[in-house]
Formats: sequence, structure tokens, C-alpha cells
Amino acid sequence: MRILITGAGGMIGRKLTEALLSLDVIGGPHGGPIDHIDLVDVVASPIDDDRITGHVADLADGPILEDMAARDPDIVFHLAGVVSGEAEQDFGKGMRVNLDGSRRLFDALRDRPSVPRVVFTSSIAVFGAPFPPSISDDFHLTPLTSYGMQKAAAEMVLADYTRRGFFDGIGIRLPTITVRPGKPNAAASGFFSSIIREPLAGERVELPVSRDVRHTHASPRSAVGFLLHAAALDGEIVGPRRNLTMPGVSVTVGEQIEALVRAAGPDVADLIMDNPDPFVADIVAGWPQRFTTDRADQLGFTCETSFDEIVQAHIDDEQSRGADHVT
Repeated sequence: MRILITGAGGMIGRKLTEALLSLDVIGGPHGGPIDHIDLVDVVASPIDDDRITGHVADLADGPILEDMAARDPDIVFHLAGVVSGEAEQDFGKGMRVNLDGSRRLFDALRDRPSVPRVVFTSSIAVFGAPFPPSISDDFHLTPLTSYGMQKAAAEMVLADYTRRGFFDGIGIRLPTITVRPGKPNAAASGFFSSIIREPLAGERVELPVSRDVRHTHASPRSAVGFLLHAAALDGEIVGPRRNLTMPGVSVTVGEQIEALVRAAGPDVADLIMDNPDPFVADIVAGWPQRFTTDRADQLGFTCETSFDEIVQAHIDDEQSRGADHVT
């Protein structure tokens, strides 16, 4: 079988590629032995393997999409996108990549004789305030950022193309993935990782929001698990509602710091400097805080149960072996 990963040069793309190479086989109706993986991103993937072909290209450019679709992938992981803060500051770029790029990819796949599984990484930014105490699977989509709108629109295209039989799509709404290794990116949520990652490395870091801000998180390890599980799911079991909110750990920023202290001692907290940023605070204020993920739970998606586990996953997976500078 052949796999296509867009956004493969990023942190999750790299970890997903490594996981696929170690698996050799994917289960489920679209699965089988992994013969080849095409990696597409605006930067080259650092992973070298005989089963990999890397393609440095912008998904917003049409020819690369037709070329990738013509290879008849059995499973497509669509991870490429412009992150939240950048999409809000550069509306045109966000639309070109997050919405137009997704639709061009979906259109390229619909003209193929095969029906691949498409796993699309969406976001909890598709939801908008006012929020109930916990967001259920039935809560409506009213995004309050351009990034959230772009993801919500792509979700709808994915669901309709699946209904029409163009491909077999599943959208997974990721919580904020924490702790991201490497250098900060332009995501408004980046500080959630920075306040853990930098102090563990002995570096000072600025906190742009109040410590009572609550948010939902999962580790990079869990994010890869979500993707692999989505790839193997039977679409008949999922049903027509093809976009699922993933489970996560809901904590305040203050509780994040408490978990950091439990893992590394009290001195690390002194490296976190409060420096309010209204731009970031306004974006984060429009995000939900808690989720009830009954559908994802019933379908077998799992993640950590405490933020202490998330911190420890970062220490085990990245800090102990030296994290690469990937975004």
C-alpha cells in the first residue's frame, strides 16, 4: 500500500512518518503492508528510508496535488496548514493554504479510480464562544477566528466528499498538542508548550496570558496515536458524521506549571515571566476549555489522563535524547 503525508516536515508529520516506518503494516479496510510513503511539505523531511520519497512543494500549487493523487495513495494524512496566529495575521495565506489547498487536494483525490482513506487534522478552533461548561459532540460550529473558519469549512468539504464516495474521510479535531519539541512556531497556542519546554532546558520564557486560562491538551505521542487509529477505522462504524473531537487533558496554565514543578523541581517556575499579550489573549479567549468526547472514546481514541503524563512524555521522548529543532 502507498501512503501520502502532507505537512510531513513538521513535528507531527515527522513523528507520524517514524511511527509508520516502525509499524510496517496498517490495519483496517484501507490498510496493508506499507510499501511506500510520499512526504510533501515546503521543507524537506529529515527522515531517510528506502520506502520514502520526499517532495518539497507548496500544496497551494496545483501540479503537486495532481501528481500525488495520480500515485493512487491508499491512505492520505492531510496535516499541512498555516497555524492559528499566522492565519489570523495573514488572512490571504490562511485561506490559500488551509481552505483552498485542502479543497484542491480533495478534488485531486476525487478523480481517482480508487477510494482512499483521508485523515484530516482539524482543530478545536472550529468552536466559538459562548461555551457551555463542556463542549459535547453535538455543539455547533461557530468559529471566532479565520483559522477556525478555514478548518470548519474544510471539515464540511471532507464530509460531503465522503458522502458522495469520492474518498473515505475522517477529520480529527486535535486539542492543543503539548509539549511540542524544538523552536516555537507562529501558533497562538505555542506558549502552552514554551512554558514547559524552555524551563526544562534552563531557559527563560514569557507567558502571554493569565495563569487561570484553561485549555485542553494532548501529547505529540497521542496525536500520532489519533492519526494511526483514524487511518484504521471502519468507516461504516464511524457513520456519516465524519469529524470527531479528540480527547485531551483540561488544565489551567497554573496547573501546567504545577505539573512542571512536580517533574523538575520548584526552581523551574522562576524561569516563567508573566508578560500579557492582548493579541494572543484575545485569540485564546475564543477557544473552548473542556470537551466531552463520547464518540471518540467509543471509537477507541485514547490519550493521557493528567498533565503530569504529558510532561513526562516530553521528557521521555525529547529531552532525554535532545529534541530536534522542528516546528
